[in-house]
Amino acid sequence: MAVDIPQMSIGLSQTSLMNNVNIALLSKSLDANKEMGDNMVKMMEQSVTPNLGQSIDISV
Repeated sequence: MAVDIPQMSIGLSQTSLMNNVNIALLSKSLDANKEMGDNMVKMMEQSVTPNLGQSIDISV
């Protein structure tokens, strides 16, 4: 049983590259999700009207 060291080295290198690419993509995705969450929080904070619903004006 012969071990093809150059072929094994290429395979390991390709696997390592694929892992690094996947990690970079995941990192970008997490950053984008965090930014979207931060923007949603800002949007919700701006939409809050603190005096809304505290009093009712009724005339009959």
